Amino acid sequence: MAKPDVNKKQSAPAAPASRRKQVSKGKKKAPSKLYRSFVRFFQLVVGAFILLVAWIVFIQWKVQFGVQQPLPKQVDVGIVLGASLRQDTPSPGLQERLDLAVDLYRQGRFKQVIVSGGLDHNGSKLTEAEGMRNYLVSKGVPEKQILLEPRATSTYENLLFSKQIMQENGLVSSIIVTHRYHSARSLDIAETIGLQQPVVSSIRSEVLFMPYHDTRETLAYTKWYGTKLLLKLGIPVSEAAFSHFGE
Repeated sequence: MAKPDVNKKQSAPAAPASRRKQVSKGKKKAPSKLYRSFVRFFQLVVGAFILLVAWIVFIQWKVQFGVQQPLPKQVDVGIVLGASLRQDTPSPGLQERLDLAVDLYRQGRFKQVIVSGGLDHNGSKLTEAEGMRNYLVSKGVPEKQILLEPRATSTYENLLFSKQIMQENGLVSSIIVTHRYHSARSLDIAETIGLQQPVVSSIRSEVLFMPYHDTRETLAYTKWYGTKLLLKLGIPVSEAAFSHFGE
């Protein structure tokens, strides 16, 4: 009877089929480069969207609450920021600003008024400043107490050119008159251009379609922050750059 060869290596028993399946399942395929790129892109899009929403909320908080400042008893001049005319007559929205200016004038808050605004491209023959002057005169403000700034096409220019008029006439302190939604940006611009301790008096509109103006102000405020950064860095900025979203 032949003896078994003890030196012969015995082959290991084959692993059960179920075990082989478990091992193969445990080995996950690494994500492809394209998939990883897609995930990173998606994360960037989501992050950018969150930042955009946060920015809009921040700006709208400023727009909705506006500037709440105690008014001084008297300043040298009131500055009424212009808006559109309709057939050479102040639009209903602009009349709200002018009525507020008349009320402040009658309270003795200021004795002189700067009306600031250039020529609209809507068929008007008068500048915004001229139309505002005519309205104020019709409300009893003496024409000699009204100073015209007829060149501005944006809030930045309204305040910059009004500041020049103030310097020419020895005027220092001021109250800026505008709408509530417009007040925070107006004050920021006034402080940036160097008006001395500017104060804003504002009114909530009863006639404007506010969803439109709130959206427009968000765009305008965003653009102003970019321009403000350039100014702080000492980079010259063309005044024409302020003509869009400039009310």
